[in-house]
Amino acid sequence: MDKKMKQEVYDQAKTWILEAGERIREKIDAPRSIETKSNPNDLVTEMDQETEEFFADRIKETYPKHFLLGEEGFGDEIEEMKGTVWIVDPIDGTMNFVHQKRNFAISIGIYHEGIGEIGFIYNVMEDVLYSAQKGQGAFKNDQQLPTLNQSRPLEQSILALNTTWMLPENPHVDHTGMERLVKKLRSTRSYGSAALEFAFVAEGILDGYLTMTLMPWDYAAGAILVQEVGGTVTRADKQELDLLNQTTVLASRVNIHDEIIDGYVDLKK
Repeated sequence: MDKKMKQEVYDQAKTWILEAGERIREKIDAPRSIETKSNPNDLVTEMDQETEEFFADRIKETYPKHFLLGEEGFGDEIEEMKGTVWIVDPIDGTMNFVHQKRNFAISIGIYHEGIGEIGFIYNVMEDVLYSAQKGQGAFKNDQQLPTLNQSRPLEQSILALNTTWMLPENPHVDHTGMERLVKKLRSTRSYGSAALEFAFVAEGILDGYLTMTLMPWDYAAGAILVQEVGGTVTRADKQELDLLNQTTVLASRVNIHDEIIDGYVDLKK
């Protein structure tokens, strides 16, 4: 993607994500149609579907050669990251959207030939837009975010971590390592929106975010933001992210990244 096209796509995506957020705010108190997907806690609403369709229609009309990888079924069947791919989560944090009417985000990561070029995370109800272009840093609204402080040790760090990873019956990671990690940290948080947790890592108000199950639309934008402020994003075994499948993820400041994985993350086979 050349510089001129990249800027055009960035500007267009920014316009669309702000418009989509305004549409959600206008309907935030409307009666909801709520369904479940993979389990009783995996919620989807008509607003998730309407918002993804909004992006699908505009992407196909404006950039017919681009592809869409989305959560709610309006995207393309994508088997490889060729060309330009928009990876969209129309509402990341649907449970928060349903129960709290806040703490959810729209997430858009735009990749060209498998490289993350543009990322947006829009905290809809706070009207806060995080954005990044590869090589140009990351921003919160119009203020550039500073590079991450790399000197703070693990024992002074705050990590976003879901408490379910500390349950013995969880199928993904040995819980004893997670328990030791929590004891080592200054504190943990769980916001219920992966996109916002990535944004908070990029902003420096979290030192890292560790999870065992994320889909590409959950992390596609956030990975770009964190990397643009000097953070590290990999799977929880240090391998590169898999943009087409569910995966583990650790996004953090550089100096604690390997320490977390080597010292505390024992993935189950």
